Amino acid sequence: MIYKALVNGKTVKLEKGSDSDSWKIDGKAIQPDIIRLKEESYHLILDNQSYRIEILKKDQKAKTITLSINGTIHDVQIKDQYDELLSRLGMDTPAAHKANDLKAPMPGLVVTIHVTEGQQVLSGEPLITLEAMKMENVLKASGEGIVGKIKVNPQQAVEKNEVLIQFQ
Repeated sequence: MIYKALVNGKTVKLEKGSDSDSWKIDGKAIQPDIIRLKEESYHLILDNQSYRIEILKKDQKAKTITLSINGTIHDVQIKDQYDELLSRLGMDTPAAHKANDLKAPMPGLVVTIHVTEGQQVLSGEPLITLEAMKMENVLKASGEGIVGKIKVNPQQAVEKNEVLIQFQ
């Protein structure tokens, strides 16, 4: 599995091998020796260097973690292959915020519109079903909001990045 980590603003590529001890960082094979000392506290030996790691804060929803490594604070955000795919499709907005205009992530055909103008929606609620490459994709609200203007109709063909729904 391949991950990308944003560590204090710098991108690092992490690759986990088939066995649990096999890792690569930016293409370089590493052999970490890690021991759990207590809850949220670890000791790591890597390249003959010793590190004391403490987990200060975790946010699983945002996939972020704040670490203290030998007393230095590091903010880390992890992205896996699915997060990268969502990012490439323009669907990587955080869930806990006001909804932005809904744009088509790909060319397709509007199958169903699940909302009406003026309707209050919550994060994750279905807005539109879009058919693309013979697959139906349910586009959901990225946050809370009120549907302002629905810019498309059922059975209408749309292009990538075309605005489908505007929010107030």
